[in-house]
Amino acid sequence: MSDHDRKYLVHPERPPKMRYCSKCVSPMSSAAPITFDDDGICSTCKVADQRDEVDWDARMKKFKRLCERYRSKDGMNYDCVIPVSGGKDSYFQVHIMKNVLGLNPLLVTYHGNNYLPTGMENLKNMREVFGCDHIFFTPSIEVLKTMNRLGMLMMGDMNWHAHCGINTYPIRVAVETNTPLMIWGEHGFMDIGGMHSYNDFVEFTYRNRHEHDLRGFEWYDFVEAAPKFGEKLEAKDMIGFMHPSDEDMDRVGVRGIHLNNYVRWDANEHGPMMVEMYGFKESEEEFERTYRRMSNLDDMHENGIHDYLKYIKFGYGRATDHTCKDIRAGLMTREQAIEEVRIRDHVKSKDLWRWLEYVGWTEEYFDEVCDRYRDPRVWWKGENGEWVKDNLWDKE
Repeated sequence: MSDHDRKYLVHPERPPKMRYCSKCVSPMSSAAPITFDDDGICSTCKVADQRDEVDWDARMKKFKRLCERYRSKDGMNYDCVIPVSGGKDSYFQVHIMKNVLGLNPLLVTYHGNNYLPTGMENLKNMREVFGCDHIFFTPSIEVLKTMNRLGMLMMGDMNWHAHCGINTYPIRVAVETNTPLMIWGEHGFMDIGGMHSYNDFVEFTYRNRHEHDLRGFEWYDFVEAAPKFGEKLEAKDMIGFMHPSDEDMDRVGVRGIHLNNYVRWDANEHGPMMVEMYGFKESEEEFERTYRRMSNLDDMHENGIHDYLKYIKFGYGRATDHTCKDIRAGLMTREQAIEEVRIRDHVKSKDLWRWLEYVGWTEEYFDEVCDRYRDPRVWWKGENGEWVKDNLWDKE
C-alpha cells in the first residue's frame, strides 16, 4: 500500500485524492477522456501545444485541395453543408468556406427552443452578412419538454436532445440534398480532452457521435424508456433525431471534416474577428458560471443549469473549461484561474427557475435526480451528511 492510499484510511468512504493538471486546472475526473503524464500535465495541454508546431499554411493548401474535390461541377448543388448554431465558431466556419474559399455552403441549424435573445440575433444576422441558404429545424415544443425530462432521468442531461439534434439533423440534410462534404468546427473531445493529435486528421464518425456526443443513447432508447417514466413519446415524434442509414450515407458519400485540423483554432482570436468583420455580438448580460460572454448563446441553459449538472456529476464546470483554455492561450495565470473556479463552479444558476417551470418540476425533485448522478470518484458524504469533494485550493 502506498503512502498516498494509507493517508486516507481514516476516511474509508472517500475516493482517492483528486489530481489536477499542473499546467491548467483540469481535474482527472474530466467529462472527456483525459490522461496525465509523469509531470502531471494533462493530455489537453499537450495536444494544444501541438498547434505551435503545425505548418498551418501547408494545412490550408491541403484543405483547399480537399474542398475542390467536392465543389459542385455544374453549380447545380451546394458544395458543402455546415451545421451552425449562430455562435462565433459558426461564423468562423462560414467565413472560411464562403468568403475565403469561395464555396457555396448550405447552413443547417437545430433549434432546441432555448436561444438567448443575443444568440437568436446572431443567428438571424448570419443570413444577412453571409448570404447563404439556411435551413432551420425545431422539434415540437412538447416533444422537447418530454426529452428534457427524460434526458435528466436517463442520464442526468436535459440537453441530450440538443447533442443529438446538432449531430444528426444536418447529416440528414446532407443526405437529402446529396451534398457529401460536411464542415464541422473543432473536434470536441480533442479540444477539451486531447483525445486525438493534430496529426491524426480525425474526421466525424458515427461511433464518436454515438459513444461520446450522445452518451451511448439513440432516439429509440427514449421511445422505449418513456412509458417507464410516465411519459409519452413515439417514433413519429423523433424523425429529426434519426441518423441516416449506412446505405444512404454510402450512396451520398457523406464525409465530415473538422476545420480545426486545417485552420488554427483559437476562440479568443475568432470571437473578436467575427465581431469586427460581421457584427457578431457577445451577451449583454453576465453569466453566473463563467466570465466569458461570447460562448454558448444558442442555449440559455448551456452556461447555466446544464453546466451545473456537470459540476454535480464530475465536480467542475465551465469556469474550469474556459480558464483552462485561457491559460493555454497565455491570457490567464493558473492562480487567476483557480480564483475564477472557486467563485463560479459551484453556483446553482438562476436559469434553473425557467427550466423548472418549462418542464413542470420542483427544485427538490431536480436536486434528488441530480444526486443520482454524482461521480463516486469525486463526491463523498461528510460528517453531517453534506456532499464533499476535493478542491484546487485545498491545503494538503
